Amino acid sequence: MKQLKDIAKKHKKDTYSLSFTAFVIGAMTVTQALLIVSIVMLIFLEEKSFSAVTSQLATLLVVFSLRGGFSYIHGKIGIGMASKAKNHFRKSLITQYTNNPIQTSIKGQSGKRVTLVTDVVDEIDPYFSKYYPQRILSSIVSLMLLAAVFWQNWVSGVIMLVTAPLIPIFMIIIGKKTEKKAIQQLEKLTSLAGKFLDSLQGLITLKLFGKGREEAAAIKKSSMEYRTATMDVLKFAFLSSLVLELISMLGIALISLEVGLRLVVYQNISFFAAFFVLAIAPEFYKTLKDVGSAFHAGKGSIAAAQKIVDELEESDQIIQWGNEQLSQAAGPPSIRLNNLSFTYGEDHFSLEGIDAAFDPYSQIAIVGPSGSGKTSLLHLIAGMYLPSTGEVLINNQSLFNYDEGEWFDKLIYISQDPYIFSGTIKDNILIACPGKNISQEVLTYVLEKAGLTELIGQLEDGTNTLIGEGGRGLSGGERQRIALARAFLKRPSIILFDEPTVGLDLYTESILQESIKELAQNATIITVAHRLHTIKQADCILYLEKGTLIGKGTHQELIENTKDYLTMLEEQQGGIAG
Repeated sequence: MKQLKDIAKKHKKDTYSLSFTAFVIGAMTVTQALLIVSIVMLIFLEEKSFSAVTSQLATLLVVFSLRGGFSYIHGKIGIGMASKAKNHFRKSLITQYTNNPIQTSIKGQSGKRVTLVTDVVDEIDPYFSKYYPQRILSSIVSLMLLAAVFWQNWVSGVIMLVTAPLIPIFMIIIGKKTEKKAIQQLEKLTSLAGKFLDSLQGLITLKLFGKGREEAAAIKKSSMEYRTATMDVLKFAFLSSLVLELISMLGIALISLEVGLRLVVYQNISFFAAFFVLAIAPEFYKTLKDVGSAFHAGKGSIAAAQKIVDELEESDQIIQWGNEQLSQAAGPPSIRLNNLSFTYGEDHFSLEGIDAAFDPYSQIAIVGPSGSGKTSLLHLIAGMYLPSTGEVLINNQSLFNYDEGEWFDKLIYISQDPYIFSGTIKDNILIACPGKNISQEVLTYVLEKAGLTELIGQLEDGTNTLIGEGGRGLSGGERQRIALARAFLKRPSIILFDEPTVGLDLYTESILQESIKELAQNATIITVAHRLHTIKQADCILYLEKGTLIGKGTHQELIENTKDYLTMLEEQQGGIAG
């Protein structure tokens, strides 16, 4: 609620406009009642001719038109506020995701995020298009109508004062339940959207393993849970409407009884006052009833706003890059990790107090048991994560002091499963040097170095063969060779490998090893390694365990000084010997 109120406060001009239109609507409602009572008295009590009330009828038509026109303007202002609020929340979410794209993609749950940006943000609409304008309208109009009733009959005014608070009391009681149910409904919606998108993305795998029916049943179950949650919200909506109708009918009935007794039995109230009060009473309770109904819709908006705020607060800090320029020297920069720590959040995995220095042109191996933080350390060095404490120093300056574009121009990251975009082989290689004019001779050289020449020769369309989604499928080895071609084309100063040889055939592995040797002549290479051959050749090895740097040094130094490293080698000797 606070977030929505803060947004509403920022739109003071709209709030003033809503207040003005509400005042005009209130004035027109009172004027309308006066004219109707006056016309009825002239025609039926004083038996005047129709021509005697022509001017009053014309005035009444103008009042109806003004009331309708200002009601339309009032609603349009609310719709405008809703549009601005939704735009604000969408921009906040998209900015959060675009400023932190790596962290956003690593966290996954793309279906949930799409639902947040679209459906959940749309749930903000009722607060500004219905509840907020109606709250202002009801506040002003109800006071004006109450004052008009007290002007003619203070007893009816007292009845209104006694019965009117029952509407907000029940509104608050039911509203608390509604908000809880609305939150549950949004949870089910985001869960359904995320599961559906994940199932679509993995449809081939599900079919191959015969899990299609099970996944369809799981989606159906999620859909049914969302339906149940929606019906629970509607149940409280109908209950709210029923209670509001009952209170309104009770209030109008009491006023009608009081006015009728005084007019017919006791004869101590004029027909004009009695008729005027009866004309105003339904309008009075209608304004309160309308805000009650809008309040229910607003509760759904509050739940949606809370979910969006939780998502924004849950997201990692935005990485702010500087504008320092890296040295234009041909060689790679020095790298130092200074008390580097990182955590995914409370009760989640973390890296703690990593200290290490890498000289230019050195080959570094990062090793350790599964889940020890090897890949996370690579991400920190690459500038994909913001350290919790400490820093990555490049040429003795913080990494984030440098210009982002210039830093990534000097770096390439090759993972176990490089991403292949939907496009041609040529497009997927040239992405390493966007905007540059690459000659056919250079492309041919790159393909040869990456071991792709034979593959390209077997394809009818050569480098123009479509790959990725909707194109030719690639094996893991072919994907790695595409990634190597990118590296040879880019010729970076820093190359990060994340377990590049895992699952590769001997041919591709030999190509990769030769490529690493050649690329190492002009770059610093940091590798998350398992193969003993790769580890032995490293100038420095970092051994991690449970996010802590247990030992560092050459292969021989770690064997002599780090017992856990020796144990790891003995356990994996059969699988990593080479």
